[in-house]
Amino acid sequence: MSDFDDLYRDLILDHAKRPRNRGKPPTANRAATGDNPTCGDNCTVHLRLDDGGRISAIGFEGSGCAISTASASIMTTQLKGKTAPEAETAFAGLKDILATGKPPEDFNELAAFAGVHAFPARIKCATLAWHAALEAMKTEPASSS
Repeated sequence: MSDFDDLYRDLILDHAKRPRNRGKPPTANRAATGDNPTCGDNCTVHLRLDDGGRISAIGFEGSGCAISTASASIMTTQLKGKTAPEAETAFAGLKDILATGKPPEDFNELAAFAGVHAFPARIKCATLAWHAALEAMKTEPASSS
């Protein structure tokens, strides 16, 4: 099991050090911000919903710990191309991993967060960007300028 723990730790560190989709996509038409006052993490998720209700562009800004940043980075790669119900299903999968500490049977990058289960105070770090993304999908579209 140590090899898996090392793999998951390395994946989180890679996304924390080299986050994917950091920044506001130029075509973003929705945004929402989440804050974790306990630790000071904050994250704004910017996304574009196309006419079919799919996320065609997604990015994030903010500051946070390695878990928060890695989760935001992985989230953007997981949610691009998804609809709101599909995004909610993906978030439910992450919450299940965090609650049980068990990775999904169909391995994906969210499995890296199984170890967070042992640190309940860090669960908010892992879910911060996800809450912001789901909220952004519910907001009224704004100008992409």
